[in-house]
Amino acid sequence: MSTRPRTAPVEVIVAETMQVLEPDWCTGEHHGLHYMVDVGHQGPDVALDFRGRRITEACLTQSPYAEHASRDVEVSVSLTGQSYDATGVYELAAALDAYADRLRDLADQLVAIRAEEGR
Repeated sequence: MSTRPRTAPVEVIVAETMQVLEPDWCTGEHHGLHYMVDVGHQGPDVALDFRGRRITEACLTQSPYAEHASRDVEVSVSLTGQSYDATGVYELAAALDAYADRLRDLADQLVAIRAEEGR
């Protein structure tokens, strides 16, 4: 990992293209014109696919010039439409683990019902 700060050119509506500091985890994709408050960094997606369909994805995100939202690095989760700090991500993961257990319980019930029906 380089110790030199990375920068990326981002077109801003207020004046001209300017250089913004870019974290190492950012994919570097910045499209179109932005107000400074809209400039954001996004890391690569961590996807959950099932049987060829995208269920959700999550990624590191940051809006370093935000006026009404956090400027901290967070994890954005499309499933909930929200971003979380590390504690929130751990809590969501625990809730998903518990939900997975409940899904397995339903599968067990289904197996028992089908066995009773002779299937």
